[in-house]
Amino acid sequence: MGAYYVALTAFLVLAAFFYARSRAVSAVAASGGGVSFHSLPAYHGLYAAMCVLIPLLLIFVVGSILTGKLAVDAGLAHFPADVAADALKRGAALREIENVISGHGSAAGNDALQRAADAYTSMRAIGGWTMLVLGIATAIGGIAHATGRIRPDFRARNNFERFTQVVLAASATIAILTTIGIVFSVLYETGRFFFDPALKGKPTITQFLFGLEWNPQAALRADQGDIATAFGFVPLLTGTLLITLIAIAVAGPLGLFSAIYLSEYATPRFRAWAKPILEILAGVPTVVLGFFAALTVAPLIRGWGEALGLNVASESALAAGLVMGMMIIPFVSSLSDDVINAVPQSLRDGAYALGATKSETIKKVVLPAALPGIVSAFMLAISRAIGETMIVVMAAGLAANLTFNPLDAVTTITVQIKTILVGDQEFDSAKTLAAFALGFVLFFVTLMLNYIALRVVQKYREQYD
Repeated sequence: MGAYYVALTAFLVLAAFFYARSRAVSAVAASGGGVSFHSLPAYHGLYAAMCVLIPLLLIFVVGSILTGKLAVDAGLAHFPADVAADALKRGAALREIENVISGHGSAAGNDALQRAADAYTSMRAIGGWTMLVLGIATAIGGIAHATGRIRPDFRARNNFERFTQVVLAASATIAILTTIGIVFSVLYETGRFFFDPALKGKPTITQFLFGLEWNPQAALRADQGDIATAFGFVPLLTGTLLITLIAIAVAGPLGLFSAIYLSEYATPRFRAWAKPILEILAGVPTVVLGFFAALTVAPLIRGWGEALGLNVASESALAAGLVMGMMIIPFVSSLSDDVINAVPQSLRDGAYALGATKSETIKKVVLPAALPGIVSAFMLAISRAIGETMIVVMAAGLAANLTFNPLDAVTTITVQIKTILVGDQEFDSAKTLAAFALGFVLFFVTLMLNYIALRVVQKYREQYD
């Protein structure tokens, strides 16, 4: 029924817009041009669409919540009273009801379950039809209200613009509150990891930040001694920074040089097809790049290393870093290209007038003017590399080795978060809560990198009037 309601909402909103606009056009024509209307007919149509959309959305949200609650209560009423009181039994009963309704389960021989499914379905249908009737009635009222206000002095544009401002402010508020919620939820679970007295095997902050061993599986066994020392963050940070450094060493020069060529040297015809081809790399799924790294790049690096007498692991930081660098090239090149193109042509013309060559103009004028945007492109690429998981899992492995050798197997923070939280986990163990501590520290590290980038920009940027 929800799909029908959404389709009905879309139809009624469009109908309100076109009907109110046509009425406004007729009103303007009837005045013969002797009366000046404050708002164009399209704004009267938008105002009518707004008068229909807002109440229909409220009916849908409130009706869905009430219908769901009433349907659940109607279904559980056919079970013993202790089922509704116990959360586990309640969830199991609802799953059985949903399976019977969807056809994935059978109520043969269980009359109570069949009656519960029938009651649940009936209440859902009643709620859905009630929402449809209320929606149609409300939409008719909204259209009547909007068309009744089509007058020369009615400020339909102002009303619709205020509605738009409210929507934009609400969107910004939701984004901000979501960010705050994420930070505080991670911070709360991190606090539990470090300070919950009931948690066994938890490390101290010092042991976590400066520990040299990462082995959270030890937290599953209490006979291994001091398991708190197994939560050392340093090997993960080292592996993350090592792979990220290799990736940005590949993507940074290639991306920036390609951006300079495309924006300053390439012909418009070459740029028109070269830039989209370069940006295709950003659309390649990371799992595909992980396969490429594991099946092609890693064996190739291992073969070259053996030819040179080097001991190269079958899964290495170098393989993951090289492929990850390929992945983030479009982030550097595309954004840097847009920023360089945004530099005013007058700056280039002024440099040429003073006798500077093209390369001198790029080095002394264009790049300094575009520095904030270029640094932002690099920071976006670095953040993308730090947050990558699949390529590291498939090409660098899961071993938390404390090493700076790119030929060894390493792991990263995000890979360990994924490894810890995969499967059924108990959120009252140090092993599981360690993932939230890793997430919080990763957030702090990324924040510090962005702060350093902003300081670099403030020191070296050049502003032109």
